[in-house]
Amino acid sequence: MRWSEQQLADYLEKTGAPASTPKVDVSDPPFAAPPPTAKEALQALGRLPTGTMNKTERSYAGRLDQMKYAGKILWYGFEAIKLRLADNTFYTPDFAVMAADGVIELHEVKGFWTDDARVKIKVAADKFPFRFIAMKPRTQKSGGGWEVEEF
Repeated sequence: MRWSEQQLADYLEKTGAPASTPKVDVSDPPFAAPPPTAKEALQALGRLPTGTMNKTERSYAGRLDQMKYAGKILWYGFEAIKLRLADNTFYTPDFAVMAADGVIELHEVKGFWTDDARVKIKVAADKFPFRFIAMKPRTQKSGGGWEVEEF
């Protein structure tokens, strides 16, 4: 339904509504947001604070919980280990996992790989005596589950 300006004015007068709503000045809000902190600036780039799981990592943690309940693993910790690769260069795997046989595995969960992430896990696999495993979720269209890559 389309009303002319006059029809709208007549309706507002008949119903007792004000003809115009008061204008609010929003150019200088009384509670302006403070500038973002360094931590918030990183979050703006899509990064989460240290120790916070993203959706894919939470899903994988659920899988690890099931494996722990089934007795396939004894323990796991999120971002529990930090490895020094070189001066000022570190690698923190998403999950440290102790298998049922006592072997420590370091699991990396990725939705997609960036070049620097792949280089870091390869360097860490060459340098340290752990088993490095990368997990990538499969789409529901391709059957779901996880793709496994060992380094």
